[in-house]
Amino acid sequence: MRSWFRRYLLPALVFQSICIAGGYGTGRELVEFFLLYGPAGGLLGMLPATLIISATCMVGFELARRAKTYDYRNFLKMLLGRGWFVYEIAYLFSIVLILAVIGSATGTVITEAFHVPGIAGTILLLAAIAFLAFKGTGVIESVLSAWSFVLYGVYIALFGTSLYLFGPAIRDALMTMPTEPGWFLSGTRYGALNLALLPAILFSTAHITERREALIAGALVGPVMMIPAALFFCSMLAHYPEILEKPVPVNYLLQMLDSGTLTILFPIVLIGTFIETGTGMIHAFNERIAGGLKAIGKTLPDVARPVIAIALIICALLMSRWGIIDLIAVGYGAMTWVFIGIIVVPLLTLGVWKIARPQHRLREIH
Repeated sequence: MRSWFRRYLLPALVFQSICIAGGYGTGRELVEFFLLYGPAGGLLGMLPATLIISATCMVGFELARRAKTYDYRNFLKMLLGRGWFVYEIAYLFSIVLILAVIGSATGTVITEAFHVPGIAGTILLLAAIAFLAFKGTGVIESVLSAWSFVLYGVYIALFGTSLYLFGPAIRDALMTMPTEPGWFLSGTRYGALNLALLPAILFSTAHITERREALIAGALVGPVMMIPAALFFCSMLAHYPEILEKPVPVNYLLQMLDSGTLTILFPIVLIGTFIETGTGMIHAFNERIAGGLKAIGKTLPDVARPVIAIALIICALLMSRWGIIDLIAVGYGAMTWVFIGIIVVPLLTLGVWKIARPQHRLREIH
């Protein structure tokens, strides 16, 4: 059972864990990419998002398995050749951008949920990410996968409570509000934005040994990622359109639900997802540096891992002063096109060609 879990489900859970804080943890991302197109349009937009995530991960996992490349530097060299450094630049920027979104949201969540200074949340975030970055791959895999199950439970509870209290309002929003054009492209862009982190979670695919396993594991990523997003999205519909203007929609949603349990539990779980995302992204960056040093006969000292984590988080906190709405609307909007060009299109063209030709041998890169 443990082997089955690692081969088929672990990559999807790790992907969701890394993506969720920047993908829909605060709810603001769901507003920008889905709810702006209306309740029904937003749900429709989740279909292309799910499909493009699954299809691209299927190809990416199989390429990584065949070439035995589990750090993003070598994987991107195999896929993009001399152009691999473009991803390096974009990924480093995306780390700081997503951590800035997390930092901007953390202070707000901590202050509104627990009435303590936002700096307390920032310090907690910094310490937890630095600690997990120091611990390495094994601990990170365990923490990310376990927290995903907790996350699913809380999102189901959030949706169930919303449906119980505001079921008619949710139904009316879906049935009566207009659907705006553009939902398909926006859903595709959302999927591409999250796929920016595909090379970053390849460390969790090292347990995959056969093509069938890679394809099944990749296909599971889209649904595992998007089901909680759909539950969260539907919960927000009872408060449409006023929720469109909220910087952190989840806080407004919790106020409307007026549930003591969820008011305490959801922010704790949300902060946990912030820690997950920051840890996963920084761990991938650390592994890339370690791989580069190994190639020249050197090693990355353990103490360097939390130091790198702290440096990146400090940069992100400085950027977070721009505010979460602008960071998501402008920063995320621009990055989607970059990652469509350097991840999605290459994998769904060149990547498919490589894995579809039995006689084609991928050159193993060390």
